Amino acid sequence: MITSEGLQKLREEHDHLWRVERPAVTAKVSWAASLGDRSENADYHYNKKRLREIDSRLRYLRKCIDDFKVINYHPHQEGKVNFGAWVEIKNEDKGLQKRFRIVGYEELIGNKDYISMDSPMAKALLDKSVGDKAIVKTKMGDFVWEILKIEYQK
Repeated sequence: MITSEGLQKLREEHDHLWRVERPAVTAKVSWAASLGDRSENADYHYNKKRLREIDSRLRYLRKCIDDFKVINYHPHQEGKVNFGAWVEIKNEDKGLQKRFRIVGYEELIGNKDYISMDSPMAKALLDKSVGDKAIVKTKMGDFVWEILKIEYQK
C-alpha cells in the first residue's frame, strides 16, 4: 500500500534515474572504457558499479509502481485513524507530544515524520478517534497515548 503522494515520488525518482542519472553514468563508463586498459581503471569500475545500482533500483521501482495499491483519501476515513492519516498524539505521563503520518514502508525513506503502518504505534492507533487512548506495547513497557487530532490530505 502507498499514498498517491508516495507513488508520485517513486515515479519522479524513476524518471530522474532513467532520464538524468543513467545517461550521465553511461557516458562516464564509455569515456573510461575508451582510455584502454580497464583492469586498473577506477573510473570505469566505479561507474560500472553505479550503473548496476541504478539499473537495480529502476527494476525495483518499475515493479513497485506496477504492484503497489494506492490508497486515496475517502470521506469515510474522517474521524478515524487510517492509512495516510496525519495523527497528533500526546503522552501525559512522559510529557510528550508527537505528530506523524501513517504510511507504507516505501514512503519512510527521507521522511522523519512518517511511521510505518506495521509499527506498534500505528497498529495501536488504527481505527481510533480523537480523544481515544491507545496503548502501545514495546520492549520498554506499555505507553498510553491520547489522540489529539486526525487529518487527511485531500
